[in-house]
Amino acid sequence: MRASLAAALLLGCVCLVVPSGPAAASDNGLSIRPAMGWSSWSFVRRWPDETKMKAQADALVSSGLAGKGYVHVNLDDFYQKCDADGFMVDSYGRWAVDAAKFPSGIKALADYVHGKGLKFGFYVTPGIAKNAVTANTPVEGTSYRAQDIADTSQTHKNYNCKNMYRLKYSHPGAQAFINSWANQMASWGVDYLKIDGADASTVADVEAWDRALRQTGRPITFALSNNLPIAQATTWRRLANSWRTQGDVECYCGSGPNGSGFPLTDWSHVSSRFNSAASWQQYAGPGGWNDYDSLQIGNGDQVGLTADQRRSHMTHWAMAASPLLLGTDLTALTSVDLTMLKNDRLIAVNQDGVAAQRVVNSGVKQVWRKREANGDYIVALYNTGTSGNSAVSVTWSQVGFSGPAAVTNLWSGASEGTVASSYSATLRPGETRLIRARPNVQR
Repeated sequence: MRASLAAALLLGCVCLVVPSGPAAASDNGLSIRPAMGWSSWSFVRRWPDETKMKAQADALVSSGLAGKGYVHVNLDDFYQKCDADGFMVDSYGRWAVDAAKFPSGIKALADYVHGKGLKFGFYVTPGIAKNAVTANTPVEGTSYRAQDIADTSQTHKNYNCKNMYRLKYSHPGAQAFINSWANQMASWGVDYLKIDGADASTVADVEAWDRALRQTGRPITFALSNNLPIAQATTWRRLANSWRTQGDVECYCGSGPNGSGFPLTDWSHVSSRFNSAASWQQYAGPGGWNDYDSLQIGNGDQVGLTADQRRSHMTHWAMAASPLLLGTDLTALTSVDLTMLKNDRLIAVNQDGVAAQRVVNSGVKQVWRKREANGDYIVALYNTGTSGNSAVSVTWSQVGFSGPAAVTNLWSGASEGTVASSYSATLRPGETRLIRARPNVQR
């Protein structure tokens, strides 16, 4: 089933007019389509706990979003316990979970999520904690210890407790340490792992985690974050199932600590993903996806985007075949946003396994297109400006075909009849028009 689906989706990809097909994707058999679900970072931010995670999982189901394919519940950073020297660790040098936040433990939380018919995601960054090296903890299942495998002359990027030393992968104990961590996660029931702080200097770490996840025998979708350099795009695609192409979509402009709270984002952070998607388009395909960060739709205007901008946000993520991982508070969904998120036609555009190309880029006017496996073309027209209406046009030859086409508005589902040779729409600031064009309507 997976092989035939992947072949069908790849067939859709090769129909696109691109210099070459995407590089070979990770062969771990996962993420044949972009992941869909929810992640704790945007709204919960630095204060995740067991109760909040369960509430969001409950809401994912009760809202009907899970039934539409949003099935991942991903715990991000700040679940750990830290002291003045960094992350506190268990007896084998792995991060210790903060028992005050998660008194039942991570396995119990994963079990709860699984009991809802959902998948559980987890978070880590590269390296080994300073506290593990200071205590010289053993590497599980080996005679090696932390001081054997740590390079204390170099630290890794970490956004929380810092103090993460690099690993000496020339030593076999380094891979064994990562394996032990991956095995622990697998035993807890982790289905998705985000490794944060990845960059050009962490290829060996990403390779180690890829090997470690595979050897667990448990299917664990592997995601990389953030702002991955495009120069190594083929490497990220070979090793992982998704990779963040930019920094955070959050604006950190809320009134709470560290810019938490609403608004979660703003239009400049969302619209900056248009150029990124154009650059990275060729690397996306079944098994590996360009990740444009969390989808900030759910809580109405207070997330920092107007309704038009939120539709454009979702349209662009769908056209780019980005993972659809919600960052909003699912316990306070507005009816307008819920309707957006549950739109079957938009979800289908995201899940078709094809990343769109930009064919018009003129000031605030942008047009993107992709050809699906059945020969239909999906076309998105945008006014990315923040003031003034704009007439945005595209010819069918720019889209990739000639002759008339039957046009359907994918947001409304309404037929727009047969259109001869070009399409145009006058769009409000931040507005989008998303259509399906079926060429040669007389066939």
